[in-house]
Amino acid sequence: MTTPTSSPGFVAKLRKLTAMEKPWFRKIVRIVWILFFCWLFGVPIYIYTVSIDLFGMYGGLPDLKAIENPENDFSSEVISADGVSLGRYFVFNRAQVRYEDLSPALVKTLVISEDHRFYEHSGMDFWAYLRVAKGLLMLNPEGGGSTLTQQVAKNLYTQNKELDLNGWIVKDVFKGDYPRRAIEKTKEWIISVHLERNFTKEEIITLYFNTVRFGDVGGIQVAAKTFFNKKASELNIQETAVLIGMLQANSAFNPRINYDRSLSKRNEVLGKLLTHGFLKSKKSLDSLCALPIELHYRVQNQNQGLATYFRSAIRPELSAWARENGLDLNTAGLKIYTTIDSRMQQYAEDAVAENMRRLQKEFLSKWGGRNPWIDENRNEIPGFLESRIQQTEIYRDLVKRYGEKSDSVTIALNAKRRMRVFTWRGDRDTLFSPIDSLNYYKKILNAGFMSMDAHTGEIRAWVGGINHRYFKYDHVRQGKRQPGSTFKTFVYGAAIDAGFGPCDVRQDISPHIPVPGGEWVPRNAGGDYGIGQSMTLREAMAKSVNSITAQMMMTVTPANVVEFAHSAGIKSELDAVPALCLGVSDVSLYELVGAYGSFVNTGIYTEPRYITHIEDKNGNVLYRAVPKSRQAMSEETAYKIIYMLRGGVEIEGGTSGGIPADLKEDNEIGGKTGTTDNASDGWYMGVTKDLVTGVWVGGDERSIHFFNWADGSGARTARPIFTTFLQKVYADRRLPYKKGYFKMPDKALNLECDAPNDLP
Repeated sequence: MTTPTSSPGFVAKLRKLTAMEKPWFRKIVRIVWILFFCWLFGVPIYIYTVSIDLFGMYGGLPDLKAIENPENDFSSEVISADGVSLGRYFVFNRAQVRYEDLSPALVKTLVISEDHRFYEHSGMDFWAYLRVAKGLLMLNPEGGGSTLTQQVAKNLYTQNKELDLNGWIVKDVFKGDYPRRAIEKTKEWIISVHLERNFTKEEIITLYFNTVRFGDVGGIQVAAKTFFNKKASELNIQETAVLIGMLQANSAFNPRINYDRSLSKRNEVLGKLLTHGFLKSKKSLDSLCALPIELHYRVQNQNQGLATYFRSAIRPELSAWARENGLDLNTAGLKIYTTIDSRMQQYAEDAVAENMRRLQKEFLSKWGGRNPWIDENRNEIPGFLESRIQQTEIYRDLVKRYGEKSDSVTIALNAKRRMRVFTWRGDRDTLFSPIDSLNYYKKILNAGFMSMDAHTGEIRAWVGGINHRYFKYDHVRQGKRQPGSTFKTFVYGAAIDAGFGPCDVRQDISPHIPVPGGEWVPRNAGGDYGIGQSMTLREAMAKSVNSITAQMMMTVTPANVVEFAHSAGIKSELDAVPALCLGVSDVSLYELVGAYGSFVNTGIYTEPRYITHIEDKNGNVLYRAVPKSRQAMSEETAYKIIYMLRGGVEIEGGTSGGIPADLKEDNEIGGKTGTTDNASDGWYMGVTKDLVTGVWVGGDERSIHFFNWADGSGARTARPIFTTFLQKVYADRRLPYKKGYFKMPDKALNLECDAPNDLP
């Protein structure tokens, strides 16, 4: 028989009590309690010290106001008049999207894949932390425990190291990676709580999509455009799964560089959608998983897309405006609404490309193996390439490295290396030395094109060159060249303003004009000094007769011609000399188009404009353009000039006679060609009842010449670009620009010049 004191249970309890009295056990218990109280009081104290940035050790946190109004770096977008995105200005390409622009499938895929308890927690998912802890203990990690809210906090405030815009990065007092990461994680917790208190779940989702990175781009809107050429709202379910899959490893699951891994990850995400009931059947999952990833990858930059030259040309002005208003153009998320019509811009770029491809082939064929840089005696300029290479950055770098007279400079300039060059058949890889490259590019023709609504001054198309990647110089506003005979319009305009009429008659005889050091006798395009034929002023301008233009110049005086041109809209300095009648003073295509607009717009000069308004990222209008206009000449004078410009198209032998018949049918068109005397610049100015369009063609510098004057004439080089563009515009019935007739002035005018009048 056993007694209570001898039972096994009693003995076990006695042994346990005895063990508890041992010092080592009491020590363990004490440590456990100390750790418990440290955790109970220490963690809150630690979090509090981080929240107040005690002694400046942790790096500050944003205040509540900043959390309620989070700022991030958003690219500014340039938008066409018809609502098409032309491009962006950015440091890191990021675009803002609204919650309404996110498809339900996109939101659901994100939540299921990244944080399926998102709508249940308040910023921190403790079940996820337990899962992570279990994985670590079992040496089988199961992913991170960060919620979407924490990731928003990270994206907005604790990992903005690229720009460090907010100044909330952990201070250098914590050198190790683990202490720094622990502090950053603590900040994420604190900020997450504030985000959950001050934002709805939908707003947090929107913040996430606006701040997360997909490879090298930021935000879902830019990612959708970059990878699939779609808006975020247009993504289908499999494209959504590709992008959401990238969030776990931007490089590993990037479909462009790791297609197979991206495909596998996409299918894994689709599998989660089935598990959580978003996909209704295994059959639908299998059909989606069988589809390939159809990429339309295109990284946005300033060398791609529509209106590249336009975007670059207006950027300095926009940057200055932004600075004056306390903004950064690259990060403010502005919406810049322009007057450019994307359809007309495309037609302009196509017209330039189609015709310049042909012109370039003809240009090289005519010169054969000879170089087109010649002097006024048609002799090749000696040392041309050698002098031009010294103006390049590569030459200056070599001189800094080796010294100006070192043979190493010459050797390096002639050393061939692999490079990619522009061709009209596409970019080509080749072996070129810097001298080879310069020689190649100096022989390539360039162009400028601008089309403007004459009544509003709104620029509809702007093409500054043939390829922005390889040729940065803008030939619309930045470049200025001699306008040749396109300037004659202002000479005849001054004459009409002085009382002359389009039907007045003069003889084709070149005047002898006294100039310093002798006299100047202008020659006609054919090389003669006039054949004595009588013709009206309208016919003289239509056929671009230099002798009669010079006569009118001296009759109304160069000073009055300069005054009239400036009144019409030319802003460049003009030399009041007799030769100005042939366009010897440099002007830009931009101001020439603006000035011709005064003729179409019944004598009213309206300054060319390209921006209608600017909005901030929330849609508030920060700037609205106000058209600037003034009376430049009388309505009668303007219409008479239009009548004379029409002569170039309507009179036999006119320089615009090559305008296609389909454009002239039921339509009035005026135009003026221009060709510099040395055949380096070809111009064309074309006008219709609504549009003024200007084209320039030539080499990138004046020393580059066409083989002969006829090859470089505006009628052969620039006019075809105008006609191609106009045909495309008229063929597009969506556009408001139709065929028709110029507006007649209220005052009756007798402009019948069918037969020359008697000489006055």
